Amino acid sequence: MDNSAQYGQQDFNLPHDVVQLPSQGKYYKNKKGSLKVGYLTAADENILLGQKNADNIVGTLLRNKIYEPDFHPDQLLDCDVEAVLIFLRNSSFGSNYTFTLRDPKTLKDFESSITLDELNILPAKIEPNNEGLFELILPVSKKVVKCRLLNSADNKELQKVQDQYPDGVVAPIVTKRLEMIIQSMNDNNDKMHIAQEIQTLPIADSKYIRNSMKDAEPRIDLERVFMAPSGEKVSTRITFGAEFFRPFF
Repeated sequence: MDNSAQYGQQDFNLPHDVVQLPSQGKYYKNKKGSLKVGYLTAADENILLGQKNADNIVGTLLRNKIYEPDFHPDQLLDCDVEAVLIFLRNSSFGSNYTFTLRDPKTLKDFESSITLDELNILPAKIEPNNEGLFELILPVSKKVVKCRLLNSADNKELQKVQDQYPDGVVAPIVTKRLEMIIQSMNDNNDKMHIAQEIQTLPIADSKYIRNSMKDAEPRIDLERVFMAPSGEKVSTRITFGAEFFRPFF
């Protein structure tokens, strides 16, 4: 993909700041550990007000506000996307984020808030090699696989696969995800061979790969527990839907 064509009309000299990425760039070919990100402008309010789909809002903001001509937002890991979105909101609306939860006892809504500046980064538990890959020995089959983390483009592709199947029909998401993750198996990097091997991979091996990839990716700690007015505890995860960028609209 010609990334420069995607941003040919952008002015990279506009006011911006540098956002440090939770991934530290370890998983990218260019090893870029920070991104120049522009501030939201009055023109961006049209996007925030005019688009109803949260994915469209996020995608448009990332394309418009990342001022790196050689770095496409589809390359980003989830944790780095979240870091950019938090910067955009903090620099425009402040770090206090108020949202609505439901009391599980009374079924009445109540408001809670967090300070986005206080969100912690949970470091990865395993480190990649110089290529940004992770070498694993599968517990059952004993195959040696080299795996990578999925990025935004991969997640979009998986969603497309899911959307192609009607309700009631199981989409092959598990095997498709494994095909994206596994880059080589026993030093064989032929995609057709890997796809065939995945079809008969023991479930324990499949689960081991998924759990290992969770341990391999740094994350922003978005899980929170709040006390409802009734005294019940409410667990929630901070999400980046449309309301995340519409606190005053």
